[in-house]
This record gives sequence, structure tokens and C-alpha cells, in this order.
Amino acid sequence: MTTSDHNTEHLLGIVLVTASAAVFGLAGVLTKSIDAPPLVIACWRGLVGAVLMMGYLYWRRGDTGSPQGLKLGWRGWLMATIGAASSLAFITAFKNTYVANVAIIYATAPFVAALFAWLLMRERVRGQTMLAAVLSLAGVGLMVFSGLGTGQPFGDALALVMTATSALYMVLIRTFRDTNAIWAGAVSAFMVFALAWFVDDPLAVSAHDIVLLGAFGVSFALASILWTEGARRVPSAEAGLLGSAEVPFAVLFGWLFLTELPPAASLIGGAVVLMAVFAHAGRDWMQARALRSAGT
Repeated sequence: MTTSDHNTEHLLGIVLVTASAAVFGLAGVLTKSIDAPPLVIACWRGLVGAVLMMGYLYWRRGDTGSPQGLKLGWRGWLMATIGAASSLAFITAFKNTYVANVAIIYATAPFVAALFAWLLMRERVRGQTMLAAVLSLAGVGLMVFSGLGTGQPFGDALALVMTATSALYMVLIRTFRDTNAIWAGAVSAFMVFALAWFVDDPLAVSAHDIVLLGAFGVSFALASILWTEGARRVPSAEAGLLGSAEVPFAVLFGWLFLTELPPAASLIGGAVVLMAVFAHAGRDWMQARALRSAGT
């Protein structure tokens, strides 16, 4: 590959990862625009998204549907269960607190994942990660405290559950390397659909909601595909930095489409979290760039 081709691929990767962050940022707006219960939203979002992603994977990488490839085992079922719980907490949180709160709390997932990696795999936690985690915890604490008495703490608590389960899922993907994570994710979507079928009525939705549910599933699949294609074209540190843009996108869309403006304390806490996240990701990117420069 020539230098020109490499630069073109790198630029394309930046565009794709940034686009995926923007599409992911629409999740809160779409959730709050749908009148259906959270379980029904999660079931159709997951089902439509899983079907589209599996179709994409089949087209992009060839037939991955061999019997061995679809065998989960207890590890895969554990991942699928955690994924289903995370999906339900994710959607329900948006229904019960500000879009900005959910997005900013979720931004701490890499730090929670570092904690789980230390607990489960004894991975060393870097000093800069610990400092960023402490700052993020302080910011989240301020956000949750500001919601006391407003009915928002329940949604914030669900956002914390979603963040913890998502972080655990990230670590399990690395721990259980022989497990098909894509198939486990698809199974988690089918699990949510089955639960909705027995607990609620996923077919009892309005025509308006049907359109939005379909759009939600398509956006979920599109964002995942854009991330997959973009992240393989840029260094992981840079992908992490660009992916952090999901948070300001979510806050911006919540303000533009829902006219949501969280309390001042939430905004201050959110600013602390974002400062920690972007500083941590930016430092990783600068270190990776320095290493690449030293190797040339």
C-alpha cells in the first residue's frame, strides 16, 4: 500500500468512526420519541439490529454460520445474558433520566472495564487510568446527587447498571476469546425478544412507533458496522478518542430534538467526566502516535 493509499484509508477510518459516534448518539432521542414500553423498544431494536448485522457479516466475511461457529457454551450464554440485561437497562435509563446523564455515565465504561479486567484477569491498571476513573466517579456522583428529589436517580442508577454490564461484557469478550461474540450478541437480542413476547405484547405498537422502532434497529446496526469498518483503519487509541465523540453528540441531539437541558450540577458533573475521558483518550492517542513516529 502506498503512502497516499494509507492516508486515504486513515481518513476514511476517521470519517467512519466519527459517523458511528453520531449515529450512536441518536439512541436517546429515538428512545424518548417512541411511546412503547422499554422492553418492547429493546426487543425490536435488538432484533432488527441483530438480523441486519448478521446479514452484513455473512456478506462481508463469508459464511460464518457453521455449527461450530454458532455453538455458545456456558461462556457464550453468560455473555448473551449480560448483553440482554445491559440492553434493557440502556433503554429504560433513557426513559427515566436525561439523555445527557445516560451518555455521560456510559462514557465511564472504559474505566469500569479496567476495574473488571484487574479483578478477573489481574491486568495492571495504569496510573493515568486510575486518575481518570476517580475524576469520572466524582463527576458521576455530582450528577446523581443533583437528581435527588427530581425523580431522575432511578434512571441514573439504571445507567450505572448499563455501564457496569457493558464494561463486564467488554472484558468477557477478551477473556473468552474462543467464543463467538457476534453470535452471543445476536442471541442476547433474541432473548430480549422472547422476554418481551411473554411479559408484554411486542406487536401492540402504533404505526408511528413501528417506523421509529425500525429506524432504531437500522441505526443500531449502521453504527455498529460503521465502527467496525472504521476502527480497523485507524489505531485503537485514535478510534477510542474519536468514539468518545458519542457523548457530545448525544447531549447535542437531546437538546436539539427534545429541548432537554439538565440541571447546572449535572452539566458541571458531566464536564468533569468528559474532561477525564477526553484527556485519557487523548493521552493514549499521543503516546501511540509517538511510538509510531519513533518506529519509522
